[in-house]
Amino acid sequence: MRRSWLAGLVVLAAPMAMAQSFDCVMEPSLVVRLGSPAPGLLADARLQRGDLVRKGEVVARLVADVEAATVELLAEQAASRAEVEAQEARLQLSTGRLARSRTLADRGIASREQLEEVAAEVEVVRRELAMAELRHRLAALELGRAERVLEQRAIRSPIDGIVVERVLSAGEYVPQDGHIAIIAALDPLHVEAFLPARHFPYVHEGQVGQIRPAAPIEGSFEARITTVDRVFDAASATFGIRLTLTNPDATLPAGHRCRLDLDLANPPRQP
Repeated sequence: MRRSWLAGLVVLAAPMAMAQSFDCVMEPSLVVRLGSPAPGLLADARLQRGDLVRKGEVVARLVADVEAATVELLAEQAASRAEVEAQEARLQLSTGRLARSRTLADRGIASREQLEEVAAEVEVVRRELAMAELRHRLAALELGRAERVLEQRAIRSPIDGIVVERVLSAGEYVPQDGHIAIIAALDPLHVEAFLPARHFPYVHEGQVGQIRPAAPIEGSFEARITTVDRVFDAASATFGIRLTLTNPDATLPAGHRCRLDLDLANPPRQP
């Protein structure tokens, strides 16, 4: 009889299964209001609601006729070395004249003043050659700057995601603080849930839970806790947690209710 009573105590002392279920919502991990690097008239908007876009993909363009013409002009200037080559030819000619003048001066045929005049001409040509080379380098830099300005007329998606809404169409003006579309990242998804404050000691980052989306989505999916709020909501005596749910094929929708199954049988967190 005593042995049976002790066995009952052991059973009562054993940790009880504390897997519990909570309401949750699956949300996009990131929502971007896609703007433009520069204001301007929208020439082309290739994205439509529901389109999948990739990071770096050109989804719209601003009117860029002037910028394209500027790039073409500066490309011609940067490619031309005519001025530099002309100054190099002048320097070669002047250097030859200086050598001959020195020979004549050594023989007493040319005066010292004539020699100094030719030497000064060589120095002037050297400086003009240096200025020509500088202008050539500046033309290349101006071309690079113009190409970057032209590149800003192409609007690229900053993330992999799905187009939630297209705000502007071709022919409309994009202001400096405006946006063209809203793009949401669906991989991964963020699962948001609020738990009673009494469960706080049993929840920790890295803990794994099971996500069961509401109908008509079927199945159970593993997610990992990435954020545990340290600020409680005093009115409801709850705290928030966020789980990360991988969704590589974007098969799970965002903005959908779910149930979170979480095992709370782990020992309380250490203070």
